[in-house]
Amino acid sequence: MSNNLLAQVDFNQLRQALKPTIEPKIDLSKADVTIGKIISALLPYIFALAGIILFVFLIWGGFELLTSGGNPESVKKAQGRITSALIGFLIIFLAYWITQILEVIFGIKIF
Repeated sequence: MSNNLLAQVDFNQLRQALKPTIEPKIDLSKADVTIGKIISALLPYIFALAGIILFVFLIWGGFELLTSGGNPESVKKAQGRITSALIGFLIIFLAYWITQILEVIFGIKIF
C-alpha cells in the first residue's frame, strides 16, 4: 500500500479562495461616470500594484547587496536601490493615509 501525498483538489473551493477581494465600487457602464469615480475605483489596485513593485525592488536590492562580493560600486548601487524602495514605501504609506484623512475631513468615500 503506497501513501500518496497528492490529494484531490476541489477546484470550486480553490476558485473561491483565489477570488479577488477588491471589487470596483462603481459601474463604469453608466452614463454618470466621472473622472473622480474612475480614479476612486482604480486607487485600491494602484496601491496594491505599488506594494508589489516595492517588494520586488527590496528583494532586487537585497540580492544585489548579497552578490556584490565587496565591490564598492555594486554595494553603493544596491544600497541606493534599497533606499529608493524605502522612500517609495514612505510615499505610498503617506498617500494612503492622506486619502484616509481626506475621507474623514470631507465626508466622502474614496475607497
